[in-house]
Amino acid sequence: MTATLRLLRSFACILACACLFAPARSHAATPKLKKVLYFTKCSNFEHSVVKRRNGEPSWSEQILAKLGPAHGIEFTFSKDGSLFTPDYLAQFDAFFFYTSGDLLAPGKDGNPPMTAAGKQALLDAIAGGKGFIGAHSAADTFHSDETADTNTNQPRTWRYQNRGEKADPYTRMIGGELIVHGTQQIAKVSVTDPKFPGFAARGVSFEMMEEWYSMTNFAPDMHVLLVQQPDAMRDPHANGKDWPPTGWDTPYQRPPYPSTWARMHGKGRVFYTSIGHREDTWMSPVFQEILLGGIAWAVGNIDADITPNLAQVTPRASELPPVSGPVAGLPKGVTVPLTQP
Repeated sequence: MTATLRLLRSFACILACACLFAPARSHAATPKLKKVLYFTKCSNFEHSVVKRRNGEPSWSEQILAKLGPAHGIEFTFSKDGSLFTPDYLAQFDAFFFYTSGDLLAPGKDGNPPMTAAGKQALLDAIAGGKGFIGAHSAADTFHSDETADTNTNQPRTWRYQNRGEKADPYTRMIGGELIVHGTQQIAKVSVTDPKFPGFAARGVSFEMMEEWYSMTNFAPDMHVLLVQQPDAMRDPHANGKDWPPTGWDTPYQRPPYPSTWARMHGKGRVFYTSIGHREDTWMSPVFQEILLGGIAWAVGNIDADITPNLAQVTPRASELPPVSGPVAGLPKGVTVPLTQP
């Protein structure tokens, strides 16, 4: 055996032993899940998608619990406003609201309310860099000049204005406020930014059956993602007799306006969509993609250009509709077809 061959064999033996006794290579660390508080206290109307029945998680909670881990999100579900303190909020990367009314009062659902200090702690946390996500009635929350005792089962004349800096601090943070809605309708919304997370597959526009909000108090620095097209709405249950009710379309007698947007509140990323009323909406891949894209951006998992565009894409958004009262969303006996989430 030549000296060269003996040397090669010796080297191979040393290498084999080194591999045998070396510690196993650890797998790449799994990215840490972002923590999001899903808060659904409703001091005014409680939507069916956030209502807990017989102690079971709500429809939306069940869906988020399934979707969260696969998308890097760990959700905490709560209806307890008394928990809102700086220390409690510090553990979360973002807050996801599907709420209603004056959250400083027990209100209709009777769950513990926030304190004024707790509300301020929330706003401070967002301004300091925490994310915020709002769906549907998150914009029906903390109305200016309303309390839990305000009668909203009438034309809400006081909401028909653009308050600007005089709006409630929560409204200024989220970027808009509900005035009223008509019946549930099929509507077209235009996509302004397909590059934003969750919007790539939406094309230039799409249609959806939903309870669509007519809104005001739009933040001038918002980046509009979806534009409501009021002239492309129709109630599929219209029968020419007893449905739809009088005033069903009055909230939408206005120029196009934002229905989904993103903006910065201080250092915090804020995403809001008016979509999310119906159970079947929460099962829709379209809604799920939009929502998960917004969450991913709000918690900082994805970046996006959110240059303000309100004046460019909805230049007449501040023109409000005629005053009208609330109407039922669906005819009596009509239900949303459902499968288990």
